[in-house]
Amino acid sequence: MFEIILFIAVVLAIAIAIVLILAMAKPDRFRVERAAAIEAPPEKIFALIDDFHQWRSWSPWEDRDPAMKRIYEGAERGKGAVYAWDGNKNVGAGRMEILTAAAPSTIVIKLDFIRPFEGHNTAEFTMQPQGGATNVIWAMHGPAPLMHKVMQVFMNMDRMIGKDFETGLANLKTAAER
Repeated sequence: MFEIILFIAVVLAIAIAIVLILAMAKPDRFRVERAAAIEAPPEKIFALIDDFHQWRSWSPWEDRDPAMKRIYEGAERGKGAVYAWDGNKNVGAGRMEILTAAAPSTIVIKLDFIRPFEGHNTAEFTMQPQGGATNVIWAMHGPAPLMHKVMQVFMNMDRMIGKDFETGLANLKTAAER
């Protein structure tokens, strides 16, 4: 019986070591980025992003918890505007603050996740006119601490977060093109 327990302990230790080695090989920073062409002027798109109250019309996370608590603080829109949320396991809890709002081309947001995992990242929206359309780039980047790297061993964060960005950009396109 002792040999079986020892064998299981050794196999478990080796598995943990392999996961840690694979995690340590991951980069110290991450970046997820998606883009979409929207048939609307940059000013119209900028206004939907620059005002956190407008996010309910396009954000991919807004409908995942109908009972989600939302708090708006600071400026009404633009630099200093704050949006905090607390919801179910599908949305977690966190806080966003607009750090830069350079109309109509750039919005930079400090993004702090509290739950289900703590994380401190930056989200950026860039609007670039292209003919009669606007190319909108939504990016998120930040540090990848050890726990983040361990998660990356088992799931593709770019694909997971990128899918939400794609949904959000499609919703933003619908809202802006109305």
